[in-house]
Amino acid sequence: MSYQQILDFLYAQLPMFHRIGAAAYKKDLGNTYALLEYLGNPQHKFQSIHVGGTNGKGSTSHMLSAILQAKGFKTGLYVSPHYRDFRERIKINGRYISRQYVIDFVEKMKPIIAEVQPSFFELTVAMAFDYFAQRKVEVAVIEVGLGGRLDSTNVITPVLSVITNISFDHMQFLGNTLPEIAAEKAGIIKPGVPVVIGETHPESAPVFIATAKEKNAPISFADQQIQVKLLAENFSHSYFEVLKDGIVVYPDLAANLHGNYQILNVQTVLQAVSKLPKTWEINDQSIATGLKDLVPLTRFMGRWQVLAQNPTIIADSAHNEAGIQLAMQQLAKIPRQKLHLVIGVVRDKDLAKMLPQLPADGIYYFAKPDIPRGLEAEVLQKTAAEHGRKGRAYSSVKNALNAARRHAQKDDLIYVGGSIFVLAEIL
Repeated sequence: MSYQQILDFLYAQLPMFHRIGAAAYKKDLGNTYALLEYLGNPQHKFQSIHVGGTNGKGSTSHMLSAILQAKGFKTGLYVSPHYRDFRERIKINGRYISRQYVIDFVEKMKPIIAEVQPSFFELTVAMAFDYFAQRKVEVAVIEVGLGGRLDSTNVITPVLSVITNISFDHMQFLGNTLPEIAAEKAGIIKPGVPVVIGETHPESAPVFIATAKEKNAPISFADQQIQVKLLAENFSHSYFEVLKDGIVVYPDLAANLHGNYQILNVQTVLQAVSKLPKTWEINDQSIATGLKDLVPLTRFMGRWQVLAQNPTIIADSAHNEAGIQLAMQQLAKIPRQKLHLVIGVVRDKDLAKMLPQLPADGIYYFAKPDIPRGLEAEVLQKTAAEHGRKGRAYSSVKNALNAARRHAQKDDLIYVGGSIFVLAEIL
Protein backbone atom coordinates (compact mmCIF):
# COMPACT_ATOMS: atom_id res chain seq x y z
CA MET A 1 0.00 0.00 0.00
CA SER A 2 1.11 3.55 -0.67
CA TYR A 3 1.47 6.11 2.13
CA GLN A 4 -1.83 7.75 1.09
CA GLN A 5 -3.58 4.37 1.05
CA ILE A 6 -2.25 3.68 4.55
CA LEU A 7 -3.60 7.03 5.77
CA ASP A 8 -6.95 6.34 4.11
CA PHE A 9 -7.00 2.96 5.88
CA LEU A 10 -6.24 4.60 9.26
CA TYR A 11 -8.90 7.28 8.85
CA ALA A 12 -11.55 4.98 7.41
CA GLN A 13 -11.06 1.83 9.48
CA LEU A 14 -10.13 3.12 12.91
CA PRO A 15 -12.44 5.30 15.05
CA MET A 16 -10.85 8.76 15.37
CA PHE A 17 -12.04 10.95 18.23
CA HIS A 18 -10.97 14.23 16.66
CA ARG A 19 -13.09 13.48 13.60
CA ILE A 20 -16.15 11.68 14.96
CA GLY A 21 -16.14 12.40 18.71
CA ALA A 22 -17.45 10.18 21.50
CA ALA A 23 -17.83 7.01 19.39
CA ALA A 24 -14.04 6.77 19.17
CA TYR A 25 -13.36 7.16 22.90
CA LYS A 26 -12.19 3.96 24.61
CA LYS A 27 -12.68 3.76 28.38
CA ASP A 28 -9.81 1.47 29.28
CA LEU A 29 -6.17 0.83 28.35
CA GLY A 30 -6.63 -2.79 27.28
CA ASN A 31 -6.19 -2.19 23.56
CA THR A 32 -3.09 -0.07 24.12
CA TYR A 33 -1.47 -2.74 26.29
CA ALA A 34 -2.32 -5.41 23.70
CA LEU A 35 -0.71 -3.40 20.89
CA LEU A 36 2.40 -2.67 22.95
CA GLU A 37 2.72 -6.30 24.04
CA TYR A 38 2.63 -7.29 20.35
CA LEU A 39 5.52 -4.84 19.78
CA GLY A 40 7.62 -6.07 22.72
CA ASN A 41 6.66 -3.21 25.06
CA PRO A 42 8.66 -0.39 23.46
CA GLN A 43 7.37 2.13 26.04
CA HIS A 44 9.91 0.73 28.51
CA LYS A 45 12.90 1.33 26.23
CA PHE A 46 13.30 5.11 26.57
CA GLN A 47 12.99 7.76 29.27
CA SER A 48 9.98 10.02 29.07
CA ILE A 49 8.22 13.15 30.32
CA HIS A 50 4.41 13.02 30.44
CA VAL A 51 2.49 16.27 29.84
CA GLY A 52 -1.24 16.62 30.52
CA GLY A 53 -3.70 19.42 31.29
CA THR A 54 -6.61 21.20 29.65
CA ASN A 55 -4.80 24.01 27.83
CA GLY A 56 -1.14 24.64 27.08
CA LYS A 57 0.06 21.03 27.00
CA GLY A 58 1.07 21.24 23.33
CA SER A 59 3.09 24.43 23.82
CA THR A 60 4.62 23.03 27.01
CA SER A 61 5.57 19.77 25.28
CA HIS A 62 7.23 21.60 22.38
CA MET A 63 9.19 23.89 24.72
CA LEU A 64 10.44 20.96 26.80
CA SER A 65 11.46 19.12 23.64
CA ALA A 66 13.32 22.17 22.31
CA ILE A 67 15.25 22.59 25.57
CA LEU A 68 16.22 18.91 25.60
CA GLN A 69 17.28 19.13 21.95
CA ALA A 70 19.35 22.24 22.70
CA LYS A 71 21.10 20.28 25.44
CA GLY A 72 21.99 17.60 22.89
CA PHE A 73 19.55 14.83 23.74
CA LYS A 74 18.06 12.76 20.93
CA THR A 75 14.50 13.74 21.74
CA GLY A 76 11.20 12.19 20.69
CA LEU A 77 8.02 14.27 20.72
CA TYR A 78 4.50 12.87 20.53
CA VAL A 79 1.60 15.34 20.25
CA SER A 80 -1.96 15.38 18.93
CA PRO A 81 -3.89 16.17 16.89
CA HIS A 82 -2.08 17.22 13.71
CA TYR A 83 -2.83 20.26 11.57
CA ARG A 84 -1.95 19.34 7.99
CA ASP A 85 0.31 16.27 8.05
CA PHE A 86 -0.31 13.11 10.10
CA ARG A 87 3.44 12.88 10.74
CA GLU A 88 3.39 16.07 12.86
CA ARG A 89 2.30 13.80 15.71
CA ILE A 90 5.59 11.88 15.88
CA LYS A 91 8.93 13.68 15.69
CA ILE A 92 12.55 13.12 16.68
CA ASN A 93 14.62 16.28 17.02
CA GLY A 94 11.96 18.11 15.02
CA ARG A 95 11.99 15.69 12.07
CA TYR A 96 8.75 13.93 11.22
CA ILE A 97 8.48 10.16 11.27
CA SER A 98 9.14 8.88 7.75
CA ARG A 99 6.30 7.90 5.43
CA GLN A 100 7.96 4.52 4.93
CA TYR A 101 7.99 3.84 8.68
CA VAL A 102 4.26 4.59 8.84
CA ILE A 103 3.61 2.20 5.94
CA ASP A 104 5.74 -0.59 7.38
CA PHE A 105 4.29 -0.18 10.87
CA VAL A 106 0.66 -0.44 9.77
CA GLU A 107 1.44 -3.44 7.53
CA LYS A 108 3.12 -5.34 10.38
CA MET A 109 0.29 -4.45 12.77
CA LYS A 110 -2.59 -5.65 10.58
CA PRO A 111 -3.02 -9.01 12.42
CA ILE A 112 -3.32 -7.34 15.83
CA ILE A 113 -5.46 -4.51 14.39
CA ALA A 114 -7.92 -7.12 13.14
CA GLU A 115 -7.87 -8.84 16.54
CA VAL A 116 -8.28 -5.92 18.96
CA GLN A 117 -9.83 -3.27 16.66
CA PRO A 118 -8.03 -0.32 18.23
CA SER A 119 -8.95 3.32 17.82
CA PHE A 120 -6.91 5.61 15.60
CA PHE A 121 -5.35 7.20 18.69
CA GLU A 122 -4.44 3.88 20.31
CA LEU A 123 -2.62 2.74 17.19
CA THR A 124 -0.88 6.10 16.77
CA VAL A 125 0.42 6.00 20.35
CA ALA A 126 1.79 2.49 19.74
CA MET A 127 3.41 3.73 16.51
CA ALA A 128 5.11 6.59 18.34
CA PHE A 129 6.46 4.38 21.12
CA ASP A 130 7.69 1.78 18.63
CA TYR A 131 9.40 4.48 16.54
CA PHE A 132 11.08 6.08 19.55
CA ALA A 133 12.34 2.69 20.77
CA GLN A 134 13.57 1.60 17.32
CA ARG A 135 15.35 4.92 16.76
CA LYS A 136 16.82 4.80 20.28
CA VAL A 137 15.77 8.22 21.51
CA GLU A 138 17.28 9.22 24.84
CA VAL A 139 14.09 10.88 26.08
CA ALA A 140 10.59 11.41 24.69
CA VAL A 141 8.11 14.13 25.59
CA ILE A 142 4.64 12.57 25.49
CA GLU A 143 1.55 14.76 25.36
CA VAL A 144 -1.69 13.34 26.79
CA GLY A 145 -4.48 13.15 24.24
CA LEU A 146 -7.62 13.48 26.37
CA GLY A 147 -7.94 13.42 30.14
CA GLY A 148 -5.14 11.38 31.67
CA ARG A 149 -6.17 8.36 33.70
CA LEU A 150 -7.60 6.43 30.73
CA ASP A 151 -5.59 8.10 27.97
CA SER A 152 -3.62 5.70 25.77
CA THR A 153 -0.37 7.47 26.63
CA ASN A 154 -0.82 6.58 30.30
CA VAL A 155 1.15 3.36 30.03
CA ILE A 156 4.56 4.97 30.56
CA THR A 157 6.47 5.49 33.77
CA PRO A 158 8.05 8.90 33.15
CA VAL A 159 10.84 10.67 35.00
CA LEU A 160 8.48 13.63 35.42
CA SER A 161 4.74 14.26 35.10
CA VAL A 162 3.44 17.72 34.18
CA ILE A 163 -0.16 18.96 34.42
CA THR A 164 -0.48 22.44 32.95
CA ASN A 165 -3.90 23.51 34.23
CA ILE A 166 -7.53 22.49 34.61
CA SER A 167 -10.59 24.05 32.99
CA PHE A 168 -13.82 22.90 31.42
CA ASP A 169 -13.45 20.76 28.29
CA HIS A 170 -14.60 17.27 27.25
CA MET A 171 -16.97 17.15 30.20
CA GLN A 172 -18.89 14.23 28.66
CA PHE A 173 -15.85 12.05 29.46
CA LEU A 174 -14.07 13.79 32.35
CA GLY A 175 -16.84 15.12 34.59
CA ASN A 176 -18.83 18.31 35.08
CA THR A 177 -16.87 19.87 37.94
CA LEU A 178 -13.25 20.99 38.17
CA PRO A 179 -12.44 18.46 40.94
CA GLU A 180 -13.84 15.65 38.75
CA ILE A 181 -11.80 16.80 35.76
CA ALA A 182 -8.72 17.20 37.98
CA ALA A 183 -9.12 13.62 39.23
CA GLU A 184 -8.96 12.35 35.64
CA LYS A 185 -5.93 14.52 34.83
CA ALA A 186 -4.26 13.42 38.08
CA GLY A 187 -4.36 9.87 36.74
CA ILE A 188 -0.97 10.46 35.12
CA ILE A 189 0.70 10.92 38.53
CA LYS A 190 2.87 7.85 39.13
CA PRO A 191 4.28 6.38 42.37
CA GLY A 192 7.45 8.20 43.38
CA VAL A 193 7.60 10.28 40.17
CA PRO A 194 7.77 14.09 40.65
CA VAL A 195 4.80 16.05 39.32
CA VAL A 196 4.67 19.73 38.38
CA ILE A 197 1.30 21.49 38.32
CA GLY A 198 1.27 24.66 36.22
CA GLU A 199 -1.48 26.67 37.90
CA THR A 200 -2.83 26.66 41.43
CA HIS A 201 -6.62 26.55 41.45
CA PRO A 202 -8.56 26.28 44.73
CA GLU A 203 -10.83 23.54 43.36
CA SER A 204 -8.22 21.36 41.68
CA ALA A 205 -5.14 21.84 43.89
CA PRO A 206 -6.49 19.67 46.76
CA VAL A 207 -7.13 16.83 44.29
CA PHE A 208 -3.56 16.97 42.98
CA ILE A 209 -2.06 17.26 46.46
CA ALA A 210 -4.08 14.27 47.73
CA THR A 211 -3.20 12.11 44.70
CA ALA A 212 0.49 13.01 44.95
CA LYS A 213 0.51 12.18 48.67
CA GLU A 214 -1.19 8.84 48.02
CA LYS A 215 1.39 8.02 45.33
CA ASN A 216 4.34 9.40 47.34
CA ALA A 217 5.05 11.68 44.36
CA PRO A 218 6.88 14.96 45.08
CA ILE A 219 4.59 17.80 43.95
CA SER A 220 5.21 21.46 43.15
CA PHE A 221 3.12 24.27 41.67
CA ALA A 222 4.92 26.34 39.04
CA ASP A 223 3.02 29.57 39.70
CA GLN A 224 4.02 29.45 43.38
CA GLN A 225 7.73 29.22 42.51
CA ILE A 226 8.22 31.14 39.28
CA GLN A 227 6.89 34.49 38.09
CA VAL A 228 7.12 35.46 34.42
CA LYS A 229 6.48 38.97 33.06
CA LEU A 230 6.09 39.82 29.37
CA LEU A 231 8.51 42.64 28.53
CA ALA A 232 8.00 43.00 24.78
CA GLU A 233 7.12 41.05 21.66
CA ASN A 234 7.44 41.26 17.91
CA PHE A 235 6.29 39.05 15.04
CA SER A 236 8.97 36.44 15.78
CA HIS A 237 9.65 36.42 19.53
CA SER A 238 8.35 37.30 22.98
CA TYR A 239 10.71 38.56 25.70
CA PHE A 240 10.20 37.68 29.34
CA GLU A 241 11.61 38.61 32.72
CA VAL A 242 11.69 35.54 34.95
CA LEU A 243 11.80 35.57 38.73
CA LYS A 244 12.19 32.58 41.00
CA ASP A 245 10.97 33.13 44.56
CA GLY A 246 11.05 36.88 43.86
CA ILE A 247 14.65 36.94 42.55
CA VAL A 248 15.37 37.69 38.87
CA VAL A 249 16.92 34.63 37.22
CA TYR A 250 16.43 35.61 33.56
CA PRO A 251 16.23 39.37 32.91
CA ASP A 252 15.42 39.02 29.20
CA LEU A 253 14.48 35.51 28.07
CA ALA A 254 13.53 35.27 24.38
CA ALA A 255 10.97 32.71 23.26
CA ASN A 256 9.97 31.94 19.67
CA LEU A 257 6.23 32.05 20.41
CA HIS A 258 3.39 34.50 21.03
CA GLY A 259 0.39 35.09 23.21
CA ASN A 260 0.16 36.50 26.70
CA TYR A 261 -1.16 33.09 27.83
CA GLN A 262 2.29 31.63 27.08
CA ILE A 263 3.44 33.25 30.34
CA LEU A 264 1.69 30.40 32.17
CA ASN A 265 3.31 27.79 29.95
CA VAL A 266 6.81 29.30 30.31
CA GLN A 267 6.37 29.19 34.11
CA THR A 268 5.36 25.55 33.89
CA VAL A 269 8.27 24.64 31.60
CA LEU A 270 10.90 26.33 33.76
CA GLN A 271 9.59 24.64 36.91
CA ALA A 272 9.48 21.31 35.07
CA VAL A 273 13.09 21.67 33.91
CA SER A 274 14.16 22.32 37.51
CA LYS A 275 12.64 18.94 38.48
CA LEU A 276 14.38 16.87 35.80
CA PRO A 277 17.19 14.55 36.94
CA LYS A 278 20.29 16.55 37.92
CA THR A 279 22.40 14.13 35.86
CA TRP A 280 20.78 15.54 32.72
CA GLU A 281 22.58 18.85 33.44
CA ILE A 282 20.01 21.11 31.78
CA ASN A 283 21.68 24.51 32.02
CA ASP A 284 20.69 28.12 31.36
CA GLN A 285 22.19 27.98 27.86
CA SER A 286 20.04 24.98 26.93
CA ILE A 287 16.94 26.80 28.17
CA ALA A 288 17.80 30.05 26.37
CA THR A 289 18.66 28.34 23.07
CA GLY A 290 15.69 25.96 23.19
CA LEU A 291 13.15 28.72 23.72
CA LYS A 292 14.76 31.17 21.29
CA ASP A 293 14.89 28.55 18.51
CA LEU A 294 11.61 26.80 19.38
CA VAL A 295 10.12 26.78 15.86
CA PRO A 296 13.18 25.61 13.91
CA LEU A 297 13.99 22.99 16.56
CA THR A 298 10.50 21.48 16.87
CA ARG A 299 8.41 22.81 13.94
CA PHE A 300 5.98 24.29 16.45
CA MET A 301 2.87 25.77 14.81
CA GLY A 302 -0.72 26.86 15.30
CA ARG A 303 -0.40 28.88 18.50
CA TRP A 304 -0.88 32.60 17.92
CA GLN A 305 0.70 32.22 14.49
CA VAL A 306 1.04 35.38 12.40
CA LEU A 307 0.09 34.44 8.84
CA ALA A 308 0.25 37.84 7.16
CA GLN A 309 0.54 41.59 7.72
CA ASN A 310 -1.36 44.57 6.24
CA PRO A 311 -3.86 43.40 7.34
CA THR A 312 -2.45 41.31 10.17
CA ILE A 313 -3.86 37.76 10.18
CA ILE A 314 -3.44 35.72 13.37
CA ALA A 315 -4.35 32.03 13.64
CA ASP A 316 -4.75 30.46 17.07
CA SER A 317 -5.88 27.03 18.23
CA ALA A 318 -7.71 28.09 21.42
CA HIS A 319 -10.90 26.03 21.44
CA ASN A 320 -12.53 26.06 24.87
CA GLU A 321 -13.77 28.63 27.37
CA ALA A 322 -10.48 29.21 29.21
CA GLY A 323 -8.36 29.16 26.06
CA ILE A 324 -10.62 31.58 24.18
CA GLN A 325 -10.72 33.93 27.17
CA LEU A 326 -6.91 34.17 27.30
CA ALA A 327 -6.65 34.54 23.52
CA MET A 328 -9.17 37.38 23.49
CA GLN A 329 -7.29 39.20 26.25
CA GLN A 330 -4.22 39.04 24.02
CA LEU A 331 -6.22 40.12 20.96
CA ALA A 332 -7.54 43.20 22.76
CA LYS A 333 -3.99 44.52 23.18
CA ILE A 334 -3.20 44.59 19.45
CA PRO A 335 -3.71 47.99 17.73
CA ARG A 336 -6.20 47.78 14.85
CA GLN A 337 -9.08 49.52 13.16
CA LYS A 338 -11.77 46.89 12.60
CA LEU A 339 -11.63 43.34 13.94
CA HIS A 340 -12.64 40.44 11.68
CA LEU A 341 -13.06 36.95 13.19
CA VAL A 342 -13.16 33.72 11.18
CA ILE A 343 -14.67 31.20 13.60
CA GLY A 344 -15.56 27.51 13.40
CA VAL A 345 -16.17 24.98 16.17
CA VAL A 346 -16.91 21.31 16.73
CA ARG A 347 -20.29 20.12 17.93
CA ASP A 348 -19.43 19.10 21.49
CA LYS A 349 -18.19 22.52 22.65
CA ASP A 350 -20.19 24.54 25.18
CA LEU A 351 -21.11 27.55 23.04
CA ALA A 352 -22.93 29.26 25.91
CA LYS A 353 -19.57 29.56 27.67
CA MET A 354 -17.34 30.08 24.61
CA LEU A 355 -19.26 32.69 22.62
CA PRO A 356 -19.48 35.39 25.35
CA GLN A 357 -15.66 35.36 25.47
CA LEU A 358 -15.53 36.62 21.87
CA PRO A 359 -15.56 40.42 21.31
CA ALA A 360 -19.00 41.93 20.65
CA ASP A 361 -17.61 44.56 18.27
CA GLY A 362 -16.13 42.06 15.78
CA ILE A 363 -17.25 41.30 12.24
CA TYR A 364 -17.86 37.54 12.10
CA TYR A 365 -17.33 34.96 9.35
CA PHE A 366 -18.64 31.55 10.44
CA ALA A 367 -17.60 28.24 8.86
CA LYS A 368 -17.80 24.52 9.58
CA PRO A 369 -14.49 22.69 10.05
CA ASP A 370 -14.28 20.01 7.37
CA ILE A 371 -14.67 17.01 9.69
CA PRO A 372 -17.76 15.02 10.74
CA ARG A 373 -17.62 16.62 14.22
CA GLY A 374 -17.77 20.12 12.76
CA LEU A 375 -20.76 22.28 13.73
CA GLU A 376 -22.75 23.58 10.76
CA ALA A 377 -21.91 27.22 10.01
CA GLU A 378 -25.57 28.24 10.00
CA VAL A 379 -26.11 26.72 13.46
CA LEU A 380 -23.07 28.55 14.80
CA GLN A 381 -24.21 31.78 13.12
CA LYS A 382 -27.67 31.56 14.72
CA THR A 383 -26.34 30.69 18.19
CA ALA A 384 -23.72 33.44 18.00
CA ALA A 385 -26.38 35.99 17.03
CA GLU A 386 -28.27 35.09 20.20
CA HIS A 387 -25.13 36.20 22.07
CA GLY A 388 -24.82 39.42 20.07
CA ARG A 389 -22.02 38.16 17.77
CA LYS A 390 -23.31 38.69 14.25
CA GLY A 391 -21.93 37.70 10.88
CA ARG A 392 -22.38 35.58 7.79
CA ALA A 393 -22.05 31.82 7.33
CA TYR A 394 -19.71 30.46 4.65
CA SER A 395 -19.43 27.13 2.89
CA SER A 396 -15.83 26.53 3.99
CA VAL A 397 -13.11 27.93 6.23
CA LYS A 398 -11.11 29.06 3.20
CA ASN A 399 -14.11 30.91 1.78
CA ALA A 400 -14.69 32.59 5.14
CA LEU A 401 -11.06 33.69 5.35
CA ASN A 402 -11.11 34.94 1.76
CA ALA A 403 -14.21 36.99 2.56
CA ALA A 404 -12.50 38.48 5.62
CA ARG A 405 -9.48 39.36 3.49
CA ARG A 406 -11.69 41.07 0.90
CA HIS A 407 -13.46 43.18 3.51
CA ALA A 408 -10.43 44.05 5.65
CA GLN A 409 -8.38 47.24 5.24
CA LYS A 410 -4.62 47.22 5.82
CA ASP A 411 -4.96 48.52 9.41
CA ASP A 412 -7.58 45.93 10.33
CA LEU A 413 -6.94 42.67 12.18
CA ILE A 414 -8.17 39.21 11.17
CA TYR A 415 -8.33 36.46 13.81
CA VAL A 416 -8.84 32.84 12.75
CA GLY A 417 -9.77 30.28 15.41
CA GLY A 418 -12.36 28.42 17.46
CA SER A 419 -10.96 24.99 16.64
CA ILE A 420 -7.72 23.24 15.80
CA PHE A 421 -9.48 21.98 12.69
CA VAL A 422 -10.16 25.50 11.45
CA LEU A 423 -6.40 26.10 11.51
CA ALA A 424 -5.73 22.77 9.82
CA GLU A 425 -7.50 24.04 6.72
CA ILE A 426 -5.51 27.26 6.34
CA LEU A 427 -2.00 26.54 7.59
